[in-house]
Amino acid sequence: MSDYFAHPSAVIDEGAVIGAGTRVWHFCHVMPGAVIGQRCVLGQNVCVMPGTRIGDNVKIQNNVSIYEGVELEDDVFCGPSMVFTNVSLPRSHVSRRGEYERTLCRRGATIGANATVVCGTTLGRFAFVGAGAVVTKDVRDYALVVGNPARQVGWMCQCGERLRLTAGAGTCARCGAAYRERGGELAPQ
Repeated sequence: MSDYFAHPSAVIDEGAVIGAGTRVWHFCHVMPGAVIGQRCVLGQNVCVMPGTRIGDNVKIQNNVSIYEGVELEDDVFCGPSMVFTNVSLPRSHVSRRGEYERTLCRRGATIGANATVVCGTTLGRFAFVGAGAVVTKDVRDYALVVGNPARQVGWMCQCGERLRLTAGAGTCARCGAAYRERGGELAPQ
């Protein structure tokens, strides 16, 4: 008996590692060599490829594929139907299996519904990618990015509230956390 839940329609291949308290829902496929942490939720129709690493308490909504080369640290949120890529120059007639690029989503990053994260990028800690955005370059810690290509339009608190800064400092209206911006980077005070 396992210490995670898998819906009867889910396929969990031998050699996959799934942490305690994780829930794998309808029509998911977790392939051999995939490592999934504790207390994660994989929504309907999620595919996790070999060689991927997913931290603890990660939420992956419906219709998301975690391709080889993608790593999600703890507390990452992947919105419905968002997309990761793993090859910069794909061609169906040219094998690129040895050219997968690393994509890293740091702790607490959020990716909105239908967003695309192009391979080779890093999403910073607690970064927030708006719905439908196309990420083509690294995103700073706590940054809010939107559009195609994604561009930074503000800062986000760890709790998910947009921050309003005055003279480079601000306090979250929701949770009261204080932040300061220095040299184009935001950090808690």
